[in-house]
Amino acid sequence: MRRNAVLFVLISLLSGFGSTIMTLAAGIWVLDLTGSVSLAALTAICIYAPTFAAPWLGALVDRVPRRPLVIGVDLGLGLLLLTLLAVRSAPAAWLIFAVLLARGASYVLIEAGESAIMPSALPASMLGDVNGWRSSAQEGTKLIAPLAGATLYAWHGPTAVILLGAAMPLLTAACYAAVKLHPAFITRPQPTAGTPPHHSSARIEAVGGGEEGLSAVAGAGRPGLREGLRVLFSVPAVRNPVLLAAVAIGGSGLKDAAVLAHLVHDLHLPATHLGFLGTAQGAGSIVGGLIVGRVLARRSTITVAAIGAVVFAAGCVSQALPWFPAMVAGSVVIGVGLPWTLIAAVTAVQTLTPDHLLGRVAATSNTVMFGPVALGIPLGAAAIHIGAVVPLVVAAAASAAAAVAAVRAARVPQPASTPT
Repeated sequence: MRRNAVLFVLISLLSGFGSTIMTLAAGIWVLDLTGSVSLAALTAICIYAPTFAAPWLGALVDRVPRRPLVIGVDLGLGLLLLTLLAVRSAPAAWLIFAVLLARGASYVLIEAGESAIMPSALPASMLGDVNGWRSSAQEGTKLIAPLAGATLYAWHGPTAVILLGAAMPLLTAACYAAVKLHPAFITRPQPTAGTPPHHSSARIEAVGGGEEGLSAVAGAGRPGLREGLRVLFSVPAVRNPVLLAAVAIGGSGLKDAAVLAHLVHDLHLPATHLGFLGTAQGAGSIVGGLIVGRVLARRSTITVAAIGAVVFAAGCVSQALPWFPAMVAGSVVIGVGLPWTLIAAVTAVQTLTPDHLLGRVAATSNTVMFGPVALGIPLGAAAIHIGAVVPLVVAAAASAAAAVAAVRAARVPQPASTPT
């Protein structure tokens, strides 16, 4: 199992590095071609817009063999990125946006497929650890990939970045092909509503063996999208960590503009100091990701998610203080807490969702968790006219209140409920 764990961490390193350098280079490239800052900023929207189609794309993951799907999508993405070599002038810039949209959709499919594959490649006891290691790996790439991408673009222009970016999904496809699947690991708890996986004994037994058996389970009954939504929202042990993560992640979007405004207008520091805050948060995320698996082995997912949300709230309060070292410390704390809520929610989905629904539930949960960012960013930008500290305090209060409500809800006895 150590081999599979290493492969999943390597996949996160490769995909995180490739995604970061391509996202950075795309914005610079569009700016160079068109001279428009607005168009350059739109490149980021192309990456995240397909997230809202995740429930429907996730349904596809449950209807086809999952590993061949993610391998095929990765291979197709690598070839698609090579089409950007044809872009030479501003009129051809539309191709950059089209490829970025396709790349965003491919990431939705790959993330849902990977979440569905992991429980059949790793024992349930390892999922929390590996999810944490993957998070640390992805955050680690953010410390070096932006500099590497900018340096490569300045050295040899977009061609070098495109070639490197196209190589990353080809390598991850090879990693997926090397993963060994174990049908016996598909068995996972069937909890009563609100019961954490550590206290449930009922099992869903996988049918068949090997890739064929896994495919049979994935396609069993071929339930519709509504069934995936029902599992996510009707079982508190799955729903509560996901909704709590949505509040915390939405709060991170709410505070983004506030951090910049507080830094520049309140502390009268240059905007470049954001780089220090970003590095501090990345360092906190690496540390948080390395230890969250051990905590998940001892505590329920809702408890870990609640701890992460409270830690995130504390970081927001620290960032609101009129002292730059406090902002740096707050960034480190946020880096620890925010991934905990996300990793706990992802682990809850992976361990408590029936295998034949896992693709669409994983994809739908991604939409629920990351969709609020699209609302949080503009709301936060508007709220700074009241005061830079206001969005930070609101984000902290909302996350802390949601954590308390989620923990209380988990303690209320629920009627037995078994997702099928």
